[in-house]
Amino acid sequence: MPNFAASVSWLFQDVPLLERFERAAAAGFRAVEVQSPYEEPASALATELRRHNLEVVLLNVQPALAAVPGSESEFRTALERAFDYAETMHCPQLHFLAGRTDDPQAEATFIANLRWASEQAAAQDVRLLLEPLNTTDNPGYFLTGTEQARRIIDEVGPEHVGMQFDAYHVQIMEGSLTESLRRHLEVIRHIQVGGVPGRHEPDARQEINYPYLFELIDELGYGGWIGCEYAPSGGTDGLGWAKQYGIGTTASA
Repeated sequence: MPNFAASVSWLFQDVPLLERFERAAAAGFRAVEVQSPYEEPASALATELRRHNLEVVLLNVQPALAAVPGSESEFRTALERAFDYAETMHCPQLHFLAGRTDDPQAEATFIANLRWASEQAAAQDVRLLLEPLNTTDNPGYFLTGTEQARRIIDEVGPEHVGMQFDAYHVQIMEGSLTESLRRHLEVIRHIQVGGVPGRHEPDARQEINYPYLFELIDELGYGGWIGCEYAPSGGTDGLGWAKQYGIGTTASA
């Protein structure tokens, strides 16, 4: 059975961020992602996690500057803030956003920043994740493919760096989700889902066969979390698809 984590930056948006943890727990989630935690104090977020018996499995490092030449100092400041939040919230993974750039030194900058960050991550016992994004939603973004991400992970070393595999982005850029999952499973540390097109619910009204994909993920022995990072399309929290997996909303938006 897949382990689903609610993105409280995307779901339950009819209430403020600090109230979304209660909604996630009420819907049956045991874990959450928080892509944008910095609008609230880390201590307040940690309190809500404890109150509702949730674990947080992913935070983003913001702003997105890791591959942008000339932004090294600002990037390090952002990463240090993310480490502080991760420590307070007991979060084991940080998404290391590359940023938008076409500078020819972007990959060298990205690798240098990643090597420095991985040393810090080792001391913090935190894993860094690289996520390819699609260029339709994110024009100019540096990291756009699984092979590109894998090459960088292999060069830096996978001890404290892994791939964040978002099926929504990979489907748009590459397709062949089954083969990509099989090929990169050894470095995939987090999976996310959303419907194509539109980034809505991962249900039958879009082009990815998610029931098959979830069965494959189990078959492959993936033991991590699957983040529900999508925008509900209707007037509810968009969890009807998840009832067969033991997740379901108890309150309407």
